Amino acid sequence: MSQFALLGSRRFLPFFLTQALGAFNDNAFRNAMVMLVAFQMSLDDQTVSLYTNLAPALFILPFFLFSATAGQLAEKYEKTRIIRYIKLFEIAAMVIAAVGFITHHTTLLLVVLFLMGMHSTAFGPIKYAILPQALKAQELVGGNGLVETGTQLAMLIGMIAGSALMLIAGVGPVAASCATIFIALMGYFASRAIPLAPATAPNLKFSWNPFTETSKVLKLTRDDAAVFNAVLGISWFWFFGTVLIAQLPNYTRMNLGGDGTVNMLVLTLFSIGTGVGSLLCERMSGRRVEVGLVPLGAFGLTLFGVDLFFARSGLATAHGLNWLSFLHSTGSWRIAFDLTMIGVFAGFYVVPLFAFVQSRTPPDRLSRVIAGNNILNALLICLASGFGLALSAAGLHPAQIFLATAILNVAVAVYIFTLVPEFLMRFITWILVNTLYRVRVDGTQNIPEEGAAILVCNHVSYMDALLLMANLRRPVRFVMYYKIFDIPLLKFVFRTAKAIPIAGQKEDPEILQKAYEEIDAALADGQLVCIFPEGGLTKDGAMAHFKPGVLRVLDRRPVPVIPMALRGLWGSVWSRRDTMLHRARVPRRFRARVELVVGPSIAPDSVRMDAMEERVRQLRGDMA
Repeated sequence: MSQFALLGSRRFLPFFLTQALGAFNDNAFRNAMVMLVAFQMSLDDQTVSLYTNLAPALFILPFFLFSATAGQLAEKYEKTRIIRYIKLFEIAAMVIAAVGFITHHTTLLLVVLFLMGMHSTAFGPIKYAILPQALKAQELVGGNGLVETGTQLAMLIGMIAGSALMLIAGVGPVAASCATIFIALMGYFASRAIPLAPATAPNLKFSWNPFTETSKVLKLTRDDAAVFNAVLGISWFWFFGTVLIAQLPNYTRMNLGGDGTVNMLVLTLFSIGTGVGSLLCERMSGRRVEVGLVPLGAFGLTLFGVDLFFARSGLATAHGLNWLSFLHSTGSWRIAFDLTMIGVFAGFYVVPLFAFVQSRTPPDRLSRVIAGNNILNALLICLASGFGLALSAAGLHPAQIFLATAILNVAVAVYIFTLVPEFLMRFITWILVNTLYRVRVDGTQNIPEEGAAILVCNHVSYMDALLLMANLRRPVRFVMYYKIFDIPLLKFVFRTAKAIPIAGQKEDPEILQKAYEEIDAALADGQLVCIFPEGGLTKDGAMAHFKPGVLRVLDRRPVPVIPMALRGLWGSVWSRRDTMLHRARVPRRFRARVELVVGPSIAPDSVRMDAMEERVRQLRGDMA
């Protein structure tokens, strides 16, 4: 089922509309306020500069002050009720904003900006914590992609609408006021249709102290190293995006020689690119939480960020171009392509990170971890503003700042991927499998979302473990022949995936005994363990008889056994067919069509080796 089918589901659509309308109003109000202050109140440049620089700080401040409180509320109480209160709060804020717009009361508008920051702070932990409650595991990436796309487009449309409405001659403040109040009302009515999302930690002891709770939330966020480093990755995305978007107006004017329509064009290209990249994540990840896309996203951000500099590294020679004149100028389409692709790879980067945090964090702490994420995001946004200002003060123009940020992205990505080698491991696996094969998967619903189980599969090629690793939603501990485990390059992948090397009794009894101990410990911890019972690769494409090692594991730790079969691998790259024919391993049957079929689980007390072998043969069928 396509991710777009979620838009027809009550589990998702009302929430999607609620968050999109809220993102629209945030940006419509902020841009309407900027237009009012900058163009309609006859203020001097110094005063305008004061207000426009104070505005972002007032919007960000609540994230530092109230994120921890918002995270507690989202854990302790039913989420849809909180959403409705937040939407009522938004309606009240927009009514106050209307007074400020019509009376030109700047102080009142700054208060509303702070209130809208509180609105976003309160909604943030719920926005991402409610998705795992409403969606199935295989829908999580698609749901996050839709949310990210909806947010980007709503922000873009909100910015355009807020500016355009305020500039309507004679009735701008009234038009902007009516529009923002109407959207707030629509958001409230949409929230009324969101299904109940029960409290995940109803017994949580609530504290109103923002300082102690912020410290606790940040500590909670650091408890799982992989999750914390994913949060750091998300925060870096906000740093990168903040630098980019903050520099776009000056980049448009100084480097592109464009007017306001060109600025809106480049912002639109970035937003649309981010939306497209977010939506593509589901297809590219096979509807799994695929953090292998994160290094790909980081690589693309740097590649196209650097190319954006070389596309127009100097200052513009002509000025005042509108968007159509700009598109007819030399090199404009390269610039447009770079900005769009930065957005696309931003989507590849951030959507899997959010899905990873959601899938790896226990439900009773997810809202607080998201709150911790929001605090760090706010900090990185502030640092990004300082970074941009410092480089500007040092004499760098916007294209040079883009280059510096793109290069810095390499250092940050290497740091994060060094701390969490799983990201790089999944990237290598994703690239190898999707380069060499076209895989169709069937029956993965037979694999439980949690709890221990043994997976048994036929063994056709040296790539079998990577194929399974890339196409199963849950992490799996693979039991593999120790000489395959030690293959250069792949050893990093297997070690990072915590594969379990094994040897024959006569070959190395110590490795064999250690393997059984590791298998039992993994199953005791509720993990999945995959065993290839043939004991080695097929030499002729036919399945060999299963060895009884699985029974030894079950005697000690009775868990369900799930039969699986790989089809179509014989004769593909890295199968033994070429070895038999004394051929070099060149890309034979490159991009081969292969299948993974998963059968229903077998209760541990019903497992017999001959019956299990026959079941795998049936699943494999005639496709070796």
